[in-house]
Amino acid sequence: MSKMTVEVVTPERVVYSGQAEMVIARGVHGELGIMPNHMPLVTPLKTAPVQIKVEGDQVVRMAVSGGFMEVRGDKVTILAETAEKPGDIDVDRAKAAKERAEKRLSERYPELDVQRAERALQRAMTRLDVAK
Repeated sequence: MSKMTVEVVTPERVVYSGQAEMVIARGVHGELGIMPNHMPLVTPLKTAPVQIKVEGDQVVRMAVSGGFMEVRGDKVTILAETAEKPGDIDVDRAKAAKERAEKRLSERYPELDVQRAERALQRAMTRLDVAK
């Protein structure tokens, strides 16, 4: 199977750089499966797991928060606000963040920034999903 170059970059560092057979990510309009020779594309990403199928059954998973994915030729670049591999995720911290966000959303006090609390909940759930 042919391969493509994949890079996942945050403002702080390159989280992943290598060859892959496929990238699966969640864009704002749904799931995207990108393979070599995909048509050019730029799309915003949702906070969700990204899977990079390296070879055969070997998959690199990471928690990605926001950003964009650009597909050009045989290169996929993900520019993310944050991206974490399973080993980089502090599970206890993610569980605590999930509980805090759920508590805020259940209380619904007047000055609550609902969108911010929902984004925090989605980030925590994505991190926990990738960490397991």
